[in-house]
This record gives sequence, C-alpha cells and structure tokens, in this order.
Amino acid sequence: MKNLIVKIAAAALLVLAPAIAQAAEGYSTANVNMRAGPSTRYPAVAVIPAGSSVEIRGCLSNVNWCDVEFYGGRGWVSGQYVQAVYQQRRVYVGPQYYRPLGIPMVTFSVGNYWDRYYRGRDFYRERDRWSRGPDYYYRDRDYRERDYRPREYRDRDRDRDRRDDARREERRREVRRDDDNRSSDFRDLPQFRGGKADTYNRPDPRASPFVCRPGDPSCDN
Repeated sequence: MKNLIVKIAAAALLVLAPAIAQAAEGYSTANVNMRAGPSTRYPAVAVIPAGSSVEIRGCLSNVNWCDVEFYGGRGWVSGQYVQAVYQQRRVYVGPQYYRPLGIPMVTFSVGNYWDRYYRGRDFYRERDRWSRGPDYYYRDRDYRERDYRPREYRDRDRDRDRRDDARREERRREVRRDDDNRSSDFRDLPQFRGGKADTYNRPDPRASPFVCRPGDPSCDN
C-alpha cells in the first residue's frame, strides 16, 4: 500500500512539474529598470523598454516584485510596471492574479540569485555586503566613506588642502601673466605696428624681418 501511495505521489509531481516551471508572459508598461533584487535600491542591470515582452518567472508573496527574464537576462521588476493577459484583458501583476496566471510565489536570496546570474557584474564583488540588504549596504558604505578621525586632524588636512589650492591658483596666474607679457612683446615688434585692428598680425613689407638689438655685432653691416 505504501509503495502504491509513493508511486501516485511521484506521478502527480511529474504532471505538475511543467505547470510549476512554466513562466507567465507579461508586458512592461513603461521604460523600467530591471534590477538585481526586489527593491529600487539594488543595482540596475538593464532597461526594459515600454511595451516589451517579458517572461515572469515568479513573484514575491510579501512585496509586489517579480523575477522576470528579458532577452536572456534575469532580474527584478515591480509588479506595478508589468501587465499580463487575464481573461482577454491586461491586468497589472499583483498577488490576486498569481494563481490564476500560473505565476509561482518565490523567495529571494542575494547569494543564490547573484551566483547564478551576476558573477560577471562589477557589483558582484560586494555580494557579501549586499547579502545583508540594500539598507545595510548603503549604511555601511556611508560609514566607510565618512571621516571619523579627530577634529584636529580633519582641520589640519582641510587647511593643507586649501593652501595647496591657493598655490595652484597662484601658479596659474603667473603662467597667464607670462603669456600676456610675451604677447605684448611680440606686438611691439616693428613689423607688427599696424595700429589698426584689421592690420594686426600683418607684417609691414618695408620692415626688415630681422630685428637688431643694441650691441648685436650682426647689425653693424
């Protein structure tokens, strides 16, 4: 009798397996980010254009987020941006339609999900921090980026940075002054003494291209 019950249960699982694995077809209602987890605080992995077809692989029971497939990629989209056809009309995917649409209720784990789909992504390197949730990740990141040194050290470095900025600005001013002086000397050459804006930079054909300076022996000829 026990063997008969086991066989019946196994046959039932075989019959139900295709229905469980089957994904529901959905459509995005706007240009929406497909994310690495069920929250807008998870990294975006792709943008699904409005009206695009997606395969709904499952949805969470506690929040209205669904695991979808789009052009071979996997990610999460809020149900308020996904519609599916139910009784010849489109409805927004919500918990009340999961069963009628054949959408399984699933759970989410960063470690399991990211291991399968995001190993090549940059954010995968911080998987351990993300595994505690996006709120923890951003709080931890803010803590790591914050300067917790004593105030005297922070003030000292801030003053040093200001002095360095002032030195760089003074060097830039000196370079600009040198450039202006060289331009002024160039305009004082005889062949550039046009005196008019339209003749500026036109050499005087009567002027020698060579400018003699006092004491230059080449000017004695």
